[in-house]
Amino acid sequence: MSAGKAAPLGVVLLNRQRRRRVSPARLRRVLSGAAAALKVRGEVSLVLAGDALLHRLNRDYRGKDRPTDVLSFRGDGGEAGLGDIVISVPTAEQNARALGRSLGQELDVLALHGFLHVLGHDHETDDGTMERLEARLRKRLLGHA
Repeated sequence: MSAGKAAPLGVVLLNRQRRRRVSPARLRRVLSGAAAALKVRGEVSLVLAGDALLHRLNRDYRGKDRPTDVLSFRGDGGEAGLGDIVISVPTAEQNARALGRSLGQELDVLALHGFLHVLGHDHETDDGTMERLEARLRKRLLGHA
């Protein structure tokens, strides 16, 4: 590998749900593509789970007593990792139906969204910076905005 090129992103994927088939390779490609585009190195954990876990995490960490589609937890970087992304597959499936996407497409979108949060982006406070970056990456990596 030549100097200046970022090493591939390490993705530790844990599938804690068994109801829906998902493609770990596809999700790794999306995250690795985003990391390469942003010149980010490190490791990220991606957990695919059900609504119960996302509900509990959303309540405990955000004070919102309901399930959600994706949560991100920043890490310390280095050997501690960039952070964790947790996606509710049942909620992703509901989103996909409502938005006319496949489950795979919605998981791609949520993984990318969660990855940007892990990197410190916050669409709730940044005047649209994260939204614009996410749209560019979606177009580049997923073929749609």
